[in-house]
Formats: sequence, C-alpha cells, structure tokens
Amino acid sequence: MARPITLFTGQWADLPFEEVARLASGWGYDGLEIACWGDHLDPWRGAEDDAYIQDRLDVLDRYGLKVYAISNHLKGQAVCDDPIDQRHRDMLSDRVWGDGDPEGVRRRAAEEMKLTARTAARLGVSTVVGFTGSSIWKYVAMFPPVSQAAVDAGYQDFADRWNPILDVFDEVGVRFAHEVHPSEIAYDYWTTVRALEAIGHRAAFGLNWDPSHFVWQDLDPVGFLLDFADRIYHVDCKDTKKRLGNGRNGRLGSHLAWADPHRGWDFISTGRGDVPWEDAFRALNAIGYRGPLSVEWEDAGLDRLVGAPEALAFVRRLATDAPDAAFDAAFASR
Repeated sequence: MARPITLFTGQWADLPFEEVARLASGWGYDGLEIACWGDHLDPWRGAEDDAYIQDRLDVLDRYGLKVYAISNHLKGQAVCDDPIDQRHRDMLSDRVWGDGDPEGVRRRAAEEMKLTARTAARLGVSTVVGFTGSSIWKYVAMFPPVSQAAVDAGYQDFADRWNPILDVFDEVGVRFAHEVHPSEIAYDYWTTVRALEAIGHRAAFGLNWDPSHFVWQDLDPVGFLLDFADRIYHVDCKDTKKRLGNGRNGRLGSHLAWADPHRGWDFISTGRGDVPWEDAFRALNAIGYRGPLSVEWEDAGLDRLVGAPEALAFVRRLATDAPDAAFDAAFASR
C-alpha cells in the first residue's frame, strides 16, 4: 500500500482550515498534517472539547481527507529558547506569551505541548511534529569562546524541560517527531546524536526528517535516514536550492530576505531543488518507513497554488513502493 501524501498546513494558516482542506482535496492529497496555529487546530480546546475534535474530523471527512500527524513548531520553539524576545511575541498566542516573562513563556509553551499530545490522541493521531527550541543555539559560532560546561548545560536544560512533556506523550500513546533544523537542540548529525543521548533514547522522542535543512549544511540526508532508521517518525518533503558557486553568496544567508539572489541558498518547492529525492524514497523503503510523506511548501519565489499541486505530482511519481520480489527471483529454476 502506497504511503499517504499529505499537505502540511503551517504555511497556509492565513486561510481558514476548511478552505485549506478544500484545496488539498481538490489537488488530490490524501490528508493533512495539521498545524496548531491560525484557526487550524487549538490544543487547549482539543485536549478537552469533544465537539471541537468532532468538528475538525467532520471538516476532513467532508473533503475525503485524513489526519496523519499534527504539528506545533511555534510553541515547541519557545520551550527551550534563550533569549525569548520579540520574535517569539510575533508568533506566539497571547495565552502562551502572557506578560512576556521568559520563564513564564517557556512554562506555558511546555504546557501547550502536553496538551498537543492529548489533542493528537483524541484525534486518533500517533505523531506530533515540532521544534524543541535551544538555549545554546546562540553559541553556534563558538565566539566569544564557549565552555564545554555551557554546552553541556544546554543539553541538560533540554532534557529537564522536555522529559516532563514526553511523560505525557507516553501517557497518551503519542510520539514526538523533532524536526532537525538550525536553531534547535538537534540541527545536524552530531547534535542529533547528542540530543538523543540527553533524552536517554526514550522512545517517545524521535525525528521528523526534512531534507531541506540538511542540503544547505552539506549533510547527507539519505545517510541520515539509514543511520537513524529507528527514529524516523515522520517525513516532511521540502527542498533547498544552493547558489554558493560565485564566491560571494554565503552559506549563512547574509541576513538577506528569502529569494534575494545574493543568498547562498533558499528553501524551494519540492522537486525544484538539490535534495536527492529518488535515493531518499528508496532509503525510506529500505528502512521500512510506512508513515505519511508530508509536502511542506516553502518557496518565496513560487506561488503556493502552483507549488503545492506540482509537489504532490512529483512525490507521487517518485515515492513508489518497494517491489514484492527481487528482480532476479525470476532466474530461479524452481
């Protein structure tokens, strides 16, 4: 059975949930990865309100869609981040922001992540995708000099803040899929190793594989799948295009806006960039991943009404199932 192909609603949260469901259904998506912002999904209501949960399911049913995962990147980001500042004020709800006291923001963000797990379970969903935030991302340049003790403290802070959240995930039978992404506690290969160690390799904490964040860092997204096979809980299909060859465009982006031609790379619609998709889908077959393939549209140079249906066709064409038998089985004499 082919893996379902879903649309992540995070970049569509300016539209009403029902409108996004209508669009996705019309394009031929199998379901949605529903974002917990805009009017798409409210974990504070979803954790307790039966009528609200039924309303979300009814919308999906009207358009022949299913929900395979929900995502709460924005609130997860605030669980560990330091500093908490205007960037967070701009993306957090009033309920989580409160009076803006940083520790209060972190505490309320953690509470929302617990409620997100409960909402997922009530929707019949087993995976929540999101970010963790990080108190040590600010040290990524390692200057001014950073002590090993400060780095170690960052991983301990992550474990201290996320273990109680993951206790609730365990309680309700839901897993958290952390998106390996710059600005998070795990943003590349070795920080993923360290984060898993910090959390004690507990089963509630796994990974959302989004190759767009690997390509611009010159990491191997396919090798990552093979090495972390037992931790790949979800897959987002997003692409990156590098433009580093002229000696001027930098890998760190130069504080330039998305799609500025002087940037060294850009997120780009799935299938138009440098991700080795065919090798990746074959690797997903090899590790036995049967979950959804969720298209995440991010492309400042392409209309999303063009990119989303185009990406669906691209993924459906390449992401075929593995064969039932090896090709050389036909050579057997008996």
